[in-house]
Amino acid sequence: MNDIVLLDGGMGQELVRRSGQPATPLWSATVMMEQPQLVEELHVDFIRAGAEVITINAYTMTPERLARDADERLFESLQTSACEVALRARDKAGNDKVRITGCLPPLVASYRPDLAPGTARSLEMYRRICEIQARHVDLFLCETMASRAEAVTAATAACETGLPVWLALTLDDRDPGKLRGGETLESALLALRELPVQGLLLNCSRPETIDDAWSQFADISWLPVGAYANGFTSVDDLQPGGTVSSLQARNDLSPEHYADFAMRWVNQGASMIGGCCEVGPEHIACLRRRLDEKGID
Repeated sequence: MNDIVLLDGGMGQELVRRSGQPATPLWSATVMMEQPQLVEELHVDFIRAGAEVITINAYTMTPERLARDADERLFESLQTSACEVALRARDKAGNDKVRITGCLPPLVASYRPDLAPGTARSLEMYRRICEIQARHVDLFLCETMASRAEAVTAATAACETGLPVWLALTLDDRDPGKLRGGETLESALLALRELPVQGLLLNCSRPETIDDAWSQFADISWLPVGAYANGFTSVDDLQPGGTVSSLQARNDLSPEHYADFAMRWVNQGASMIGGCCEVGPEHIACLRRRLDEKGID
């Protein structure tokens, strides 16, 4: 318990809030295109709150999402910009020990692995993303993986770069023993065993869901484990190509309340904690305080 890695929180919701603009299907990518200084400022705020790892703002910058909602020709420039902004933020915050992680998200839509391209196409797209991001980042995070196929394909591409890879699975809030795609958590972890992934996490599920799944997750995992939950009441209304305006933030997940959940995961063996959607810099600062109070680096 003396070495806990503190991640950042969610970028998308906070960026939409700070931009003052309506949400779009491209979510945080729109802010990157129109107000990149906000992205840099938010990265800096997370670092100053205590985050030791920040994730580049590239969640909705996949070729498939850009082709559907904007222009696929923006892919390379946006991916590069997301990396460069994170690097500038680290410099501005004056903390060169902060690690920057690349982002391998669902290619088409969160929580809907049934809409993902076939394996060959998915692997090709993840390799395209990795090729750009690997020039700039310290490690990769495959996040919000909702099926075995999604997780294995993203992790395969990331591991090919030779950089460290963490992988985060998202759970069904109604059935915490399963991924959102319907497969069991156990089967997903077994499918990943042959890949040289270096950390496994649960993400973008309610903290209560992660609580319910934690014992099984920690018992099955053969790697360091962690978690970063979201602050939505539910994700059921989010549709592919829709906007996050269909989702509602919880009003009962204060920084202290969220820290109660996260510290419980730490006490049960988590070595990586942070936040996902609706978890902001103030939540990360509270986590940093709570870790410091326990003498945890």
